[in-house]
Amino acid sequence: MTEEQFAQFGLTFGVGGFMLYMLFIIFQLARESKAGKFGTFVLFLVLAFGMLGFVAKQVLIWMMEG
Repeated sequence: MTEEQFAQFGLTFGVGGFMLYMLFIIFQLARESKAGKFGTFVLFLVLAFGMLGFVAKQVLIWMMEG
C-alpha cells in the first residue's frame, strides 16, 4: 500500500466515520432539546449541510476517475 492509497483510505473512512459521529451528535441535540419533527429536520438540514460538500466532492472524484 502506497502512501497515497493510505491517505485516501484514511480520508475516506476516517472523515466518513467522523461525519457519522457528527450526525449522531445532531440527533442527540435534537432529542435532548425536544425539538420535534420540524425542529429536528431544521437541525439536520442546517448543521449537516456542510457535510454535503465533502460527500459531493468525493462522488465527483469517483465519477471522474471511473
